[in-house]
Amino acid sequence: MSEINRAAGGIAPAGKALSPEEIRLHYYNTPTEELVRMGGECCRSVHGPDVLLRGLLEYTNYCSSNCLYCGIRHDNSNVQRYRIDEDMLLEAARAGFDRGLRTFVIQGGEDSEYPVDRICRLIERIKEMTRGEAAVTLSCGMRSLDQYRSLKRAGGDRYLLRFETSDPELHRYLRNGSSLEKRLEALEYIREAGFQTGSGFMLGLPGESDETRLNNILLAQQLRLDMVGIGPFIPHPETPLAEASQEDIEMSIRGVALLRLALPEAHIPATTAAGSLVPDGRERMISAGANVLMPNLTPVTFKKDYELYPGKICLDESGIQCISCLSLRVKPLERELSFRRGDAVRLAGSADSPVPGGVR
Repeated sequence: MSEINRAAGGIAPAGKALSPEEIRLHYYNTPTEELVRMGGECCRSVHGPDVLLRGLLEYTNYCSSNCLYCGIRHDNSNVQRYRIDEDMLLEAARAGFDRGLRTFVIQGGEDSEYPVDRICRLIERIKEMTRGEAAVTLSCGMRSLDQYRSLKRAGGDRYLLRFETSDPELHRYLRNGSSLEKRLEALEYIREAGFQTGSGFMLGLPGESDETRLNNILLAQQLRLDMVGIGPFIPHPETPLAEASQEDIEMSIRGVALLRLALPEAHIPATTAAGSLVPDGRERMISAGANVLMPNLTPVTFKKDYELYPGKICLDESGIQCISCLSLRVKPLERELSFRRGDAVRLAGSADSPVPGGVR
């Protein structure tokens, strides 16, 4: 065992989270290769070899927000805007369900023309079409507690709302005056409404410090998240941050490994942004402890217009085609694609819950 690992108390037993102090020591002292090994081992001990699949549906790219880093921000007049009607979204979900997918992620900008009751209808139709077998994850922005409750009553299972950065001042600057406090309050509303709760952050944002990056991980741990999505900041040419520098992918790989050690039971995606930055970005995230991949089921006609960052991969192929490609990508890692729902590990006792060590 290395001196660093001794100082940090060694490698935690299978499924046991490292303490904030242990995470801090590893953040500043442990080499990336060692962190990747630790994160990968921790992931396997809790989740086994499975890499869960979630089918992504990007239902609208209209957005009332003006986040400085986002390609579909309200003030970007060069975006070809779209809203996909429910019938087309349901058709895409049906194709994914027929292929075996049992989780669908409905994601979009903060669009007032796609109100809560319309999203509720879509959830209900997906639940009816899948006979209740599929989970529905929502990533539909800031809402009131009553609205979150309506979405939960309609059949929503999970909700994702990234906090993006743990630095309150940087958050206010990047999100056009919106406060981190309000964002975290919304996450509490999501939990109170009964959702499996997800959040996450970007790494490499301009104005970010090492301490901010560490605090991002500690905040995710403090929030006791069921799902955590992170990825590299990639400057978009149609935003105020177009000239910002691009950080190396290593920062995101280290972030995944540390997150896994901080939240052993959480579902952590190998994000498309990582695969867009470097060809093997998603594979490197899986090696470091990620256990989710998200094939994009959005109709190809619309995919190119949901450009949160430039260089996004897989825009010219269907999500169904992506699944075959992803299967080939995970095999060298000795991992297997899994089509099960993959609910939060804390929901013990469900037939779908994984058993430590990967035995099912």
